[in-house]
Order: sequence, then C-alpha cells, then structure tokens
Amino acid sequence: MPQTDAPAAQQIVSKWLADFNNACAKRDLATLTSLFREDGHWRDVIALTWRIMTTSGRADVAAALLAAVEHMGAHDFAIDLERFPPRVVERAGETAVEAILRFETAIGRGAGVLRLSLSDNPGEDAAAWTLLTSLRSITGHDEETMRLAREEPAFERDFGGPNWLDKRQAACSYSDRDPTVLIVGGGHAGLTAAASIGALGIDALVIDRMVRIGDNWRRRYHGLKLHNQVYSNHLPYLPFPKTWPHYIPKDKIANWLEFYVEAMEINFWTSTNFEGAEYDPQARRWNARLRLPDGSERIMHPAHIVMATSVSGTPNLPHIPTLDQFAGKIVHSSQFSNPAAWRGRNAFVFGTGTSAHDIAQELHGNGAQVTMVQRSPTLVVNVEPSAQLYDGIYYGDGPTLADRDLINISFPLPVMKQAHKILTDKARALDTALLEGLERVGFRLDFGENGTGWPLKYRTRGGGYYFNVGCSELLIRGEIRLIQYHDITAMTPTGITMTDGRDLSADLVVLATGYKGPDHLIEQLFGPHVAAKVGQVWGFDDCQELSNMWVKTAQPGLWFTGGSFSQCRMYSQFLAMQIKAVEVGCVLN
Repeated sequence: MPQTDAPAAQQIVSKWLADFNNACAKRDLATLTSLFREDGHWRDVIALTWRIMTTSGRADVAAALLAAVEHMGAHDFAIDLERFPPRVVERAGETAVEAILRFETAIGRGAGVLRLSLSDNPGEDAAAWTLLTSLRSITGHDEETMRLAREEPAFERDFGGPNWLDKRQAACSYSDRDPTVLIVGGGHAGLTAAASIGALGIDALVIDRMVRIGDNWRRRYHGLKLHNQVYSNHLPYLPFPKTWPHYIPKDKIANWLEFYVEAMEINFWTSTNFEGAEYDPQARRWNARLRLPDGSERIMHPAHIVMATSVSGTPNLPHIPTLDQFAGKIVHSSQFSNPAAWRGRNAFVFGTGTSAHDIAQELHGNGAQVTMVQRSPTLVVNVEPSAQLYDGIYYGDGPTLADRDLINISFPLPVMKQAHKILTDKARALDTALLEGLERVGFRLDFGENGTGWPLKYRTRGGGYYFNVGCSELLIRGEIRLIQYHDITAMTPTGITMTDGRDLSADLVVLATGYKGPDHLIEQLFGPHVAAKVGQVWGFDDCQELSNMWVKTAQPGLWFTGGSFSQCRMYSQFLAMQIKAVEVGCVLN
C-alpha cells in the first residue's frame, strides 16, 4: 500500500463517500457494488435494519445496503469532524484507511466506521473493506432532550413539599405504578442497561435476589479480580477513577456497583426474586410475578422485561458418576469461600478454567493439598502481556473511549477472527516456555476455534480458558497436582479411585464446571412456547452475531443483555434506543 499521511487519508475517504452518496441517491447498484472489495463486509447496529447483523461479500453487501438506505432514508454520509480524524491503521494484519462517519436517517442520527483498502495500482480507487452503520440517537428522543425534559427550574423549591430524597424514595417504591421496563439481574449487565434506559427517560426497575447491591461480585471467591485491565471496563456515563488499579478486585467492583446505583438514580429492589411472567398480547404488557423480601407476591405489568442474569449466571452442575458416593463437602465454584478452613486437608478442583485455577491457587496459598481434575483441553494464556493483546484498542493515547467503542463494534466476525488468529499466534510465541511446561506435566492445551484464542471461546461457550496469574507455575512445579478426568474410575466416600488402582483421599470437591447459558432459564420462567419462539441466546447466529443479544427477540417485550463490562457498556445504548423506539412508536414491538 502506498504511503498515506493524514490529509491524504481524509481526501481518500471524502472521495469514496462522495461516490457512495451519489450511488445511493441514484440507486446505482453497479457503482455501489464497485465501491466494495470482493470480500467486503457491512455491519449494521440498528441504524438501517433495526437489527444487529453482518452481511459479507461485495454483491450481497451492495444489494442489502442499498435497500436499507432507501428504506430508512439514510443520507449525507460524511467524515465526523468532531471525532477522531481519518488515519492509516493496521487491522487484522492489513493496512487500511480508517474513518469515523456521521449520517442522517428518517429516524435520527447515525455513526459509522469505514475502512478502505488502497490499491497498489496507480489511478485505481480505494475500496471498502468494512463499513459499520450504527444508530447514535433518535430525533427528539436523545439523551440531552430527555435530560432537559426532566430538569427542574434552577431555583424552584417547595419548602413545604417533598425534596429530592423524598421523590427518589417515592419513585423507587412503585406504590402507585408499574415500571415500563423490568430488568432482572443487578450485576454490571443489568445496571448498564438501567443507566442507558433511564438516560432516555424510560421508567425502569432493577430487581435482584441478592441482599445487597454488588453481592453477585462481593460473595465470590476471595482472591477474584478482573483479568483484563481497567481501561476497557468502564461503565456508561461514569468511568472509573484514574487512580484505580489495572486489575480491579471483586469487592471494589461490588462497592462501585452500589455507588453507581445511587449516583445514576437507578431504581433497585434487592432480595427480590423473579418467578416468571406471561405476556398479554392485547395489553402488550407482561404479568410478571415477583417474590418480595417479606415473602409476599407482587404482580407487575411492565411492557418490557430485560433478562440481565449474565452469560455466566447459573451454575452448571454436570452429571459426574458416583459423585454422590463422596462423603466430604461438595461446592460449586460460585459458592466457594473461606479457603483457610481447608488448611492441611485434601481438596480436588474439577475444571481447568479461570475460576478453577484461581480457587486452586487460593486453596494452595492457604495450606491445602490441591489436585486439579482436567475434564477437557483448556486455553492458557499469561495475564500479561499476552491476554491483554486482544484489548489493544483501549491502550495508549488517541481516540476517546466513545470513539474506541465505536471502532471496537465495527469489526465484523470474519475480520475479528482474522485479527484474533494473529494475536493468538503472538500470544503463543510469548508464552512458549509456559505452554511447554504445562504439556510436560500432562496438561491438555487448546487455542480456540482455528487458533482464534480466548475472546471467541467466551462468545461461544462463556469459558474454557485461564489467564495465568501463577497457578500454571504451581502445576509445572508439582505444588498443585494434576489428574485427568478420564483416569478416574469412581468417587468413593473418602476420595477418588484411579484407573491405575491408586486411591486419592479428599475432604473437599470444588466443581469449577462453569455456568449455563442465558437461554436455559427461558422455559422455566416464561414457558416452553416462549422458549421455542426465542431460541438460542448467546453464541453466533446466521447473521454472524450473538444470538438474541441486545435486540428485539421473536417474543415481544423480551430482551437479553450480558457479557463483559465492555460489551454491556457498548451495547446497552442500542438496547435502550430500541426500547425507546417501541415506546414512541418508531417500530412495532
């Protein structure tokens, strides 16, 4: 690719956009097709299709894009001069000109990201490799408009009436109304959704079965920290302080979530269980059953239910033959606590994912004799620097967090896989000594689908990897033992019998066997008809996107959110805008 400076990059993008706008205005499919690479991609995030979807291949992209532009009245695609300027970047091993765009539709304002490849042949125009279109705001219903509508006159006070606290308490009680949106789950997924929905002036209530806000983090195992750095984990509207550590401890997260609820004025009910709901198509509302802290039942009638119970919220308890014969303590990793109680005793940890390694290391650090039981191959990557390679967009000087988020969501799945394969090869090279040491002690390694690493494992199965913070070295040195599940003959009252005849004694079994996906609760809470209608939640669908996440499902009024802190931050705004669009009549529920 020829040398391209910033002004030249802007000229190249401007030329492509002029041709693009002209082709769209004239409904010129042939010209529009020629503006994309043969392997070009278009990803839309609710701007032109009210869906999150990716179309690949030049002919399919041009046809779908032209129809969507016409349907949504999209026009005036241009470089957004208020955001990070066009530049030459390397993405997924290729050099491209990358630009942040703005555009208008009949509904509102859009934001996009364009990547152009330059030809080595003089006089040949740039071609689009990837194009993102996303909805930024709905005209007349954007966050600033909603904020001004809620604003009280600066000096208006009623000294004989309710003050701010009185109003907050009344609003949170729901004694005289039902919320428009009921959010089930009060972790970071539920709170990011609530913050974004509230910013658009929609009445939302978060409920959680825990006693205290943040307990879903606070009550997890003692040594837990986030395994990616603080830069990518901010919550909407309220970033973490710059003084915070790179890796945030669980209790710090828990306390921040509690603070976030107060600061963002999120209505939140603790110790409240969601027991299920039925949809009334005539009223376009749910009949939702809540079990309150005092044991009484409250029936609410929200128009929307957002399930924010996490992609790793319900423990997975696999069938392990003869486990019921074991007379010692059995606990899932989500309930594990007090490692000091097992000093000098034998503990077996089933699983080799992140939680399994962290719990094994925690038990070892407290004087227990620990054995890990490997059930399937596992991806292992050093937490630094290797695991952080995949979040490189958030490091260093440059774009704002909002611009980095927009760039992050602009990668279609095929390009993401291409990039992750390169990063995984680099991580394996950096971690050669570690990986060879693990293989010497019999640890079975995995590197993801076609060597694409841990992020896509998370997006497909929610686990299957470990960010090494020292447990791998303990395994290599033999300070923590490793056995393979297929070498176990049976569990006994006092431990494990191996195929070679050995008897291994155990006092504790920790099942670090992961969590069920978010769709397993649908039939239980909403019935088999709704479960069949909605289908898969999480994992990739035919549109190369996470199934039923942050978008309207086949069941009116039912939505799902979850994933990492960054995913919830990035996509909560799109979830909120879709619910707003339903409420103001832009789209049908």
